[in-house]
Amino acid sequence: MSKVWLITGANSGFGLAFAEAAVAAGDIVVATARRPETLDDLVAAHPERVEAVRLDVTDAGGIETVVADLIARHGRVDVLVNNAGRSHVGAMEETSDAELRSLFEVHVFGPAALVRAVLPHMRARRSGAIVQLSSMGGQMSFAGFSAYSGTKFALEGMSEALADEVRSFGIKVLVVEPGAFRTGLFGGISASAEIDAYADTAVGTTRQMIGAADGQQPGDPAKAAAAVIAALDAEVTPLRLPLGADAIDAVLGHLDGVRAEIATWEKVGRDTTFDS
Repeated sequence: MSKVWLITGANSGFGLAFAEAAVAAGDIVVATARRPETLDDLVAAHPERVEAVRLDVTDAGGIETVVADLIARHGRVDVLVNNAGRSHVGAMEETSDAELRSLFEVHVFGPAALVRAVLPHMRARRSGAIVQLSSMGGQMSFAGFSAYSGTKFALEGMSEALADEVRSFGIKVLVVEPGAFRTGLFGGISASAEIDAYADTAVGTTRQMIGAADGQQPGDPAKAAAAVIAALDAEVTPLRLPLGADAIDAVLGHLDGVRAEIATWEKVGRDTTFDS
């Protein structure tokens, strides 16, 4: 039986790659975007397999309506892909509350609302998969990405608990952690108003890196989509899937650093219990 996919932000980048991979596998895709006309080419290429739907993931009411309509027409959601997102650069001091809250709406509250909307139907069928698009920045962070990584850390913490909560219902949770892939993420990045003091720090280096890297990223989104499908089809689906040599090297290096720091301070940390 063909699977039914609900993919947010399906008009470009990873979302488009996931949609095309799902169609190639013979599945049905409900592709969403804030501007559904940006999905016209995808629908035209696969008119019997792809449906374009307007959805802003920050609109809780819209999420409920889209999922209810999808269930009414198809009877199920087999795979939810929480892909919609954007990037943001700025030192923590530079980042306003409004900018931070806006990013959390897209990367945390929107995905959470979509998960809540589809889970009753997945539980009833005792099957389904939830794919959460995180980043290598969901495992580690660096100057200039405090807000972006903050949202991805939150998404990963929620997803780790979610995986425990729904495993007994036969539902899989996969957190995808890409490195630098050739998507439009850097091209549409937002930025906080700059404070001059940070220009010559690591924050300034990050800003320069973003401008130079756009369009030169080594990762292929089509290969990422194939890797995600392979992970979902595996008998044991991993909770986390770093994608790209850069992501794997960075995450492993970060974990080694965390382990070394804990080892250095282990005795101090353990000597905090009450004396018997």
